[in-house]
Amino acid sequence: MRRFIQPRRMNCTRRHHFRAAIVVAATLCSACGDDGSRPSVVPPEPGEAQVSSGLRFDECAERSGLRFQMNFLPAEQGENFKINLYDHGCGVAVSDFDGDGRDDVFFCNQLGHCALYRNAGGLQFTDVTPDAGELTAALDGKICVAAAFADVDGDGDEDLFVTTTRGGNVLLENLGGGKFRDATAESGLAFVAESETPCFFDADGDGDLDLLVTNTARWTLERFDAAQRYYVGKATLQDLMESPGETNVFYRNDGKGHFTDVTGASGLRGNGWGGDVAVFDMDGDGDPDVFVGNMFGGSVLYRNDGKGTFTDVTREVLGRTSWGAMGARAFDYDGDGKLDLYVVDMHSDMWTPPRMDAALVEEDKKYASFFGRAVALGLTPAEADAQFARAAHIRPDQVVFGNTLYRNLGDGKFEETSGRASAETFWPWGIAEGDFDSDGWTDAYLPSGMGYPYFYVRSPLLKNRGDGTFADVCREAGTEPPPGGRTTGQVFHDRPAVRSSRSAATADFDGDGRLDLVVNNFNGRAYLFHNISAPQHWCEFRLTAARGSRDAVGSLAYVTAGGRTQVRQIQAAGGYLSQSSNTLHFGLGGATSVDRVEIRWCDGSVEVLGPVTIDALTHVTQSAN
Repeated sequence: MRRFIQPRRMNCTRRHHFRAAIVVAATLCSACGDDGSRPSVVPPEPGEAQVSSGLRFDECAERSGLRFQMNFLPAEQGENFKINLYDHGCGVAVSDFDGDGRDDVFFCNQLGHCALYRNAGGLQFTDVTPDAGELTAALDGKICVAAAFADVDGDGDEDLFVTTTRGGNVLLENLGGGKFRDATAESGLAFVAESETPCFFDADGDGDLDLLVTNTARWTLERFDAAQRYYVGKATLQDLMESPGETNVFYRNDGKGHFTDVTGASGLRGNGWGGDVAVFDMDGDGDPDVFVGNMFGGSVLYRNDGKGTFTDVTREVLGRTSWGAMGARAFDYDGDGKLDLYVVDMHSDMWTPPRMDAALVEEDKKYASFFGRAVALGLTPAEADAQFARAAHIRPDQVVFGNTLYRNLGDGKFEETSGRASAETFWPWGIAEGDFDSDGWTDAYLPSGMGYPYFYVRSPLLKNRGDGTFADVCREAGTEPPPGGRTTGQVFHDRPAVRSSRSAATADFDGDGRLDLVVNNFNGRAYLFHNISAPQHWCEFRLTAARGSRDAVGSLAYVTAGGRTQVRQIQAAGGYLSQSSNTLHFGLGGATSVDRVEIRWCDGSVEVLGPVTIDALTHVTQSAN
């Protein structure tokens, strides 16, 4: 795993050091092939599996009617490529918004309309955006970033919250019948910032869903482009890194969809550059704890006191964290019945040389040098590191350079295992996990790459070997190479634009017991990877809480079959600008029956189910007792 160190806000008197480091980074990036091709070696090529996995996907978005195109802002990322967060793209959210039992899809967009697709069954989707009430009008002209569905008012249907870049965040109340109403002002959620992830969860145990919104920094200027209706972004890495940070905002729900900003009292304010969120009970005390990724610095793990007040326990529990954290997901990767934490780090890879000598590429090598193997402007990597460290107030005791995988040891203790688990990857944005081959072990798909003006980077599909390690099987499984080839067909300044992905979500869209993938790509059409892997036994659960929000967010299901116990959690968002299905999927591998199912509801109550039919979806409504 590549190691890294933390930059903090820099003192203006040290900008000359920072500029030197920026020149080094720019020199490295200029080594990309002008034809947009992959460099001679791209880490971590040696990590790809050489054995058959049985995983197979068929990309079928256009055939299925899922014809969404995410459009970037040409003056920011095409005609004039700038190093700012407009290149972070947009999100995707999956939920059954109309209550017909099938998961639907919502895509965010920068330039042009967002889109809501209704699942019509048979793996066919219909664009119902024009008929969705005030959805289009409420989001018109906004640079939409991420979205999350949640039952915020306890009426049993899925409302929709959307974050934007300085366009104001939006709450759309689900009126039923496929219609939404703009309820932002009356809900108390009107807020303008460079926002990122919305995450709903019950922080104080009162049965309704509270809301945490992460915000980055003021990386846009005060210049407003009236034609495309957006604030112009800063153009250089130096300006980006010197942007004043914006804190997270935490809202408490009154149970009727009215929210109050209680950020200060909650302890969740953070230090700026907030990105993704992972909510899970990290210490087994029955209440939800919160991990917030930091895009340029140390991330934070907050312990909940059970009443919705949080304390930073990062150093004592996790130790060092990924410096450039993007996606974060809590899931059980080693099959021991405890939720682990996987964090992928994209920003650290911005400093990695695009071309490297094959002899220098070592899959599991830990790079102690900030700029790795780079040598530019007569500086050795160590000298370049030292200059950047002085400029950015590096804290080498707090961060690492690369992905981090924290194995849950129980009793609130974790160990970092990304190296031995083969969980390090190149230029990752997000995480969409699931047991894609239904063998009883959780796999992960990582949307990755940068696009123009960089070289093409694949999106790994990490198959869980069942021994605590992963293997990248993306090519064998059919998720690579991308549909249509590695380039988009666009050319900017005589250089072809390469494809890259940003966010991904999972759902069993056709109800066949195999998890599919939907991907929102940067300045490209969406992918729908239909899972056509060889069938194995499975079971799925859709949970409905008896009180408050019916989503049952935070509930856990434990399934024991074939001598093993698996766990899944309903998560309202996470993985980077993403929301996956709330339906819990379990692959049973060779097991032909389920021995036990235990539901630990979000309010702390526990139910053990009677006999469960395999190869079927089971609806479970919480007992009112």
